[in-house]
Amino acid sequence: MERPGAGGINSSECETVSRIKEMPEEFEASSMDSLVDMPFATIDIKDDFRITDIPQINLERSEENEWINKEERKKGRKKHKDYQPNYFLSIPITNKEVTRGIKILQNAIIQQDKRLAKAMTSDGSFHITLLVMQLNDDEINIGIDALLELKPFIEEILQGKPLTLPFQGIDTFGNQIGFVKLAEGDHINLLSEIAETAKRTFQEKGILAGESRSFKPHLTFMKLYKTPWLRKKGVKKIDPKLYEKFISHRFGEEMVHRVDLCSMLKKKQSNGYYHCESSITIGDKNGGEPDDAELVRLSKRLVENAVLKAVQQYLEETQNKNKPGDGISVKTEEADRNGTESDNNRK
Repeated sequence: MERPGAGGINSSECETVSRIKEMPEEFEASSMDSLVDMPFATIDIKDDFRITDIPQINLERSEENEWINKEERKKGRKKHKDYQPNYFLSIPITNKEVTRGIKILQNAIIQQDKRLAKAMTSDGSFHITLLVMQLNDDEINIGIDALLELKPFIEEILQGKPLTLPFQGIDTFGNQIGFVKLAEGDHINLLSEIAETAKRTFQEKGILAGESRSFKPHLTFMKLYKTPWLRKKGVKKIDPKLYEKFISHRFGEEMVHRVDLCSMLKKKQSNGYYHCESSITIGDKNGGEPDDAELVRLSKRLVENAVLKAVQQYLEETQNKNKPGDGISVKTEEADRNGTESDNNRK
């Protein structure tokens, strides 16, 4: 099976208006609410919330950009400058050794500064983000189809081998987001290839997906922007001294067994994990048998499809009954059949 072509539209390279390069030092808590728990793949919030790394926009449109804009207008899509990801592809981190190690790290930081407790990521939502995207309600099923199409591409990349992710060490994005790093190895190249293939697969479905920054897989354990009120108390950065004992710590390994299509905005599940629209399994976890969560999602989708099919069938039958002349044609057909039977009897 051939993978999606590399010529897919990269929505993050589209025309946009120059961003404000510097934000006020103090934020109202309400203005930060929409950022809470957002699992963006490579957010890089700089010191004092000065956002850099904004790509320079060439005001002269290239032929390619003009074609993209023309095609997007045909499809009735929103302009790319309105691109606001609200869904993402997630690799859930469920290995108890890894999650236990992160909880120990979080507790060690909280013991040094109890105010940071609210900045910690809940253990139920630990994950690695493969791709972010924008989906409206009508596009969710398209996103699910794209996810299902992604599975054979991932299997082709892995060639039947398990994908194991070893976690070691700590780093931050701009001293605002703390994350556990992936140890160096071939697994990073495989993960990057899967992420790039996922982006092309979703973009070829007409979905706005991806971002301009390079893919940097990471496991977030702390988000300082969740507690903007701490800035008023002088807590503007994640102090490296808080995690210095874990700077080279080995947290364990996670074998990738599932990729989920998750919502950033819908209510989380009772276990703390994000709302999940659909999933694909990777490898042979549990002997290749789907877990309970996957069975529930599969059953839900089957029921929805069955209901949709029944409604469509009902509408078609109703429309056929209301067509003029249908009653006459039915009676004529019955009369023809009766006449034919009478002729046969006489013969």
